[in-house]
Amino acid sequence: MIPVFKPALDEEEWHALREPLANGWLGLGPKTKEFERQFAAYTEAPHAVGTNSGTSALHLGFAVLDIAGGEVITTSLTYIATNHAILYCGGIPVFADIEPDTCNIAVDEIERCITPRTKAICVVHYAGHPCDMDPILELGARHGIPVLQDSAHACGSRYKGRMIGSFGPINTFSFDPVKNLATGAGGMVTLQDEGMDRRMRKLRWLGHSRPPGTPAEPGQMDYYHETEEVGWRHHMNDLSAAIGIVQLRKLEKHNGRRRELAAAYDREFASLDWLQTPVLRDYAFTAQHKYVVRVPEEDRDALILHLKSRDVGSHVHFVPSHLHPAYAPYRSELLPVTERVWKTLVTLPLFPTMTDDEFAQVVEAVKSYPKKASAAPGSVAARA
Repeated sequence: MIPVFKPALDEEEWHALREPLANGWLGLGPKTKEFERQFAAYTEAPHAVGTNSGTSALHLGFAVLDIAGGEVITTSLTYIATNHAILYCGGIPVFADIEPDTCNIAVDEIERCITPRTKAICVVHYAGHPCDMDPILELGARHGIPVLQDSAHACGSRYKGRMIGSFGPINTFSFDPVKNLATGAGGMVTLQDEGMDRRMRKLRWLGHSRPPGTPAEPGQMDYYHETEEVGWRHHMNDLSAAIGIVQLRKLEKHNGRRRELAAAYDREFASLDWLQTPVLRDYAFTAQHKYVVRVPEEDRDALILHLKSRDVGSHVHFVPSHLHPAYAPYRSELLPVTERVWKTLVTLPLFPTMTDDEFAQVVEAVKSYPKKASAAPGSVAARA
């Protein structure tokens, strides 16, 4: 079975683990600091804070925005971690609809959802395609509302030539095994504000103001929690950071291969009148985290079953958050574009080490599908 995602690892990552294993520093330490410095330089951000997951990065981001008791305008078409993090911080998710072509949150829908209770806006760069950030940031600035960018799919993406991560108050990244930069477990937050950076570093380490390994000042006690704010164990470890440093060196090459494969898919599928390939707006340079096609709703699950019969993996990204039971209390209105579009989405295999034979197998499997098949009984599309 050809997987949808596969991390691109070799002996360099194995070799990188030797140093932290040899010196015995496995937790938050010098490798994490080095990775933060290099990631900040890569994304052209003033500050970068390493975390143990992309979800922790989101949690910390919303925490420093002090959203408790307020509303956060967000997208429903995302992995539920995005919106779980809002709930972790006592916020209230307010779902805005999406653009029908990019699947990114729509600017006019954000504006429609703004109320006096709005404390933040959250955008997700779906599949690596950047949201149209200038009007979103202008809208936030006009209303005094900060914007958090969930950039889990967009490590290496650019918007109008600017690196995702280099602008906007908070950007969060994920480094789990299926991401473009994969460390096994890990995440990162890039920030513009030095005070926000200091606060986040405390929060990721249980609220301690003194990082691990830092000698106590005269009169200070070890393990004394000297701050008023309670934090979490959200810090990165040096094993993940060591892998991350190597992966960061390879990121541009790997993302380039992803774009090559996506362009080749586009060419192969151009003649299929029942399948729509992804769009790319003129302002966007994508990391191409996913290759998501659109098919008629009645074909979606049947195509997935057909691909499986040809040993080709596929996924649906995503079941919208507002359709999950945990979010039933927060669904205040319909999201017509989201509810229509998600039933048509199929993610095809895309990873940097994909071979020509694997690529050809995916293409053959898609092209051999008998179009306009009925949805399989009991499938998601049949139940929707």
